[in-house]
Amino acid sequence: MGKREERRAILFQSPWGWMGISETDKGLDGIALPKKSKRAVEASLRRQSTEPFVSEATARLKAAQQQLIEYLEGTRQKFELPLDLSGGTAFQRKVWRTLLNVPYARLRSYQWVAARVGGPQYARAVGNAVGANPLPIVVPCHRIVAQDASLGGFSGGLPTKRRLLTLEGTLAQLQRGRT
Repeated sequence: MGKREERRAILFQSPWGWMGISETDKGLDGIALPKKSKRAVEASLRRQSTEPFVSEATARLKAAQQQLIEYLEGTRQKFELPLDLSGGTAFQRKVWRTLLNVPYARLRSYQWVAARVGGPQYARAVGNAVGANPLPIVVPCHRIVAQDASLGGFSGGLPTKRRLLTLEGTLAQLQRGRT
């Protein structure tokens, strides 16, 4: 088997805390959600892939950093970045591509995603695939909620999910829908 492509990463301070982004030659392959320390972000990125990474601020990683910061500041709603989803199974990649179709400030249910990737019987598998998303925020898994309008889970923790939904103006909609 030939040599795998090199992974590069950038760690940076965002308005919400330390974050990290990794890439392969194909595109972004990992995002570490905001954390309190640079070390925690580095550990998060290392857990996302069996391939090690080197710290290198490539043009693509700098563009991704800028777009993420703009999103967290509330000035960007859409990302324009190449993605490398090859680390997932065929089913996970199908789910992640479906998530890319959920617009900014909109919520969808796990059942909605399941209906688009094979049928309602896949709702639990969809939940697992959403939880395994290596590119949170850019692949907007935070916009997926339970059918009963509860938040469901989030790999970055529910406080981060609430904060992302508040940024997009959807947490208030979700709370109104439950009353």
